[in-house]
Amino acid sequence: MLSGLMNFLRACLWPVSDPSIHAGSDSSGRQEGLLWYKDTGQHVNGDFSMAVVQANSLLEDQSQLESGSLSSLDSGPCGTFVGVYDGHGGPETSRYINDHLFPHLRRFATENHCISADVIRKAFQATEEGFLSVVSRQWPMKPQLAAVGSCCLVGVICTGALYIANLGDSRAVLGRLVKATGEVLAVQLSTEHNACLEAVRQELQSTHPDDSHIVVLKHNVWRVKGLIQISRSIGDVYLKKAEFNREPLFAKFRLREPFKRPILSADPSILVHELQPHDQFVIFASDGLWEHLSNQEAVDIVQNNPRSGSAKRLVKSALQEAAKKREMRYSDLKKIDRGVRRHFHDDITVIVVFLDSNLVSRATSGSKGPQVSVRGAGVTLPSNTLAPS
Repeated sequence: MLSGLMNFLRACLWPVSDPSIHAGSDSSGRQEGLLWYKDTGQHVNGDFSMAVVQANSLLEDQSQLESGSLSSLDSGPCGTFVGVYDGHGGPETSRYINDHLFPHLRRFATENHCISADVIRKAFQATEEGFLSVVSRQWPMKPQLAAVGSCCLVGVICTGALYIANLGDSRAVLGRLVKATGEVLAVQLSTEHNACLEAVRQELQSTHPDDSHIVVLKHNVWRVKGLIQISRSIGDVYLKKAEFNREPLFAKFRLREPFKRPILSADPSILVHELQPHDQFVIFASDGLWEHLSNQEAVDIVQNNPRSGSAKRLVKSALQEAAKKREMRYSDLKKIDRGVRRHFHDDITVIVVFLDSNLVSRATSGSKGPQVSVRGAGVTLPSNTLAPS
């Protein structure tokens, strides 16, 4: 039955500000099996490339690029916003972030007449509070929503600065030209929050000194309370509000002992980087990519090939590595359907943002540039059919 439904699978794009963009057209992206990609596009600071490959039955990665005005004021800030949201436990949180984080950022940028670390932090907080209200309303009907969460990686380019804000273990990596040698070196810009890192475990232990089991080594993997690898996220309300860590939530999510302070945090790590002419591009990607490629390998792939199709090339390189690890051919991996595919690799989202120093300086001087809004996509079924369990 599923093979019959496959004929109906199509690319999905949700344009926000440009009604002329239609799903399936070259301007919005193309579909190749479980791979959605947009080889090239333009933002106010240069070019960009996007790609998403789906592994889960329902795509848990969500992503977007918004470029042009970053507030509702004619004289307000302009630039480029990039978001990669890697969901877990379901797609609901990442979808919520995709719909609400950028509007919150525009609202606070309008109120403050600028983009700043404080504006970004407020947008994250408002998104977290909004999703918490959804969980509260849905608790009687959908209590398992309390166990759904998402990593959240954001980049904002505005007035010559690059802001990187992160929750979880998605990653932003800069390609920086070394003029003396002509090499392009990888520079990781994001701070990750994964219990596999010693610094994260120490942070958790210092903020929860009375809990000797705040991090647990389970099946050779460090997990917060033995349940989850990341220490910061949007959602995951069951580890932030004790009133949601009880029946009728599934027993596997319920802690034996009550907790008085939130176990996970929604406070992002934020870096502000002043852009320089030797900054070539930034790769934003969910951890599905970094599981198979190092920072420098990813930067080399982008640097040593044409700009067009950069994101798709990175995704395919990661899939080839995933196939090699399982001692199978890439061509055979591509034949595996979503859901089953998750046993071989995760959902992978990649956005490569190229930085044109002339356009960056022009945007600093107040030029708005084109208004662009693109969302990454996975396969979709007709609304009257059920997704496979």
